[in-house]
Amino acid sequence: MEKIRFDELIQSEIPVLIDFYAEWCGPCMTFLPILQELKQEFGDQIKIIKIDVDKHLELVQKMQIMGVPTLMIYQKGQLIWGAPGVPTKIFLQEKLRPLLPTTA
Repeated sequence: MEKIRFDELIQSEIPVLIDFYAEWCGPCMTFLPILQELKQEFGDQIKIIKIDVDKHLELVQKMQIMGVPTLMIYQKGQLIWGAPGVPTKIFLQEKLRPLLPTTA
């Protein structure tokens, strides 16, 4: 199994929304349509990365993930926001919009 290069993933100029999830997690599955809608809305202006906690235990321990889903937004290697639970689509839109690249 390929090891996730987490440090490389979060070094992006565009916002990176990371979803720590599990296949057996009901709320994680109900959150999936929100992620799809965000990707549809923002397109290439954001990255969405799903990390299965059961397959990446070392990273989960390093990141101190205590529950699923846990979402985090990174940009240029910096944690902008993170929390466990299922936020609303509107909440995530408000977190992501100020981070988007400005178009001239």
